[in-house]
Amino acid sequence: MVGVSETTEADEDVVTPVLTTPEAWRGFLERYGERYLENTASDQELVDLLDDDQMEVLDREGRVELWLGEAPAREEALVASEERLGVRFPPSLRGFYLASDGWTYLDAWVSGVHPCGRVLWMRDGDAGRSVTEIYDSIPGNEDDVQLFRRSVEIARGEDFWLLDPTDVGPDGEWAAYEFAPKYGNPTKYPSFSALFHSGYESMD
Repeated sequence: MVGVSETTEADEDVVTPVLTTPEAWRGFLERYGERYLENTASDQELVDLLDDDQMEVLDREGRVELWLGEAPAREEALVASEERLGVRFPPSLRGFYLASDGWTYLDAWVSGVHPCGRVLWMRDGDAGRSVTEIYDSIPGNEDDVQLFRRSVEIARGEDFWLLDPTDVGPDGEWAAYEFAPKYGNPTKYPSFSALFHSGYESMD
């Protein structure tokens, strides 16, 4: 339900290392795929994601490697996206894209991380523009509206993942947000890496 909302902070007691290199991201994303298989994937998703041999290994409770991402982005493609937006992406997002140019199966409400060529300002996307206009029409949402107008949309489904290039930490990381339009209350994380880790930790 749209209404006046306040930004909430992610659990500050949970400290995870910021992933900035393609190698670190690759290892983490491989673990993510394994955990998704074990805890989150539905029966239909398993059929869609795995071949017969992998299904047999899984039935025997063996270890199946699942890559839910894409091939690494080329540096030239990454630079082209940065030039198109007029920014240089923060270290953790750059490292992610150099490991995988996009990602699927994040959670029920976020379809996946956009390939670098599809990253856009939230204000320029149809869904982002619509959400911004709705929130702008309701008094008391000024802070959220300003956040939407200055943020980069890196993932979307029913909910959004946003990065704010005006809120930069000492490590060069941009503040990241998970935002559910129907509930409000954007949840703030210190980096893209921390936001991605939150999805990993929420799988049970």
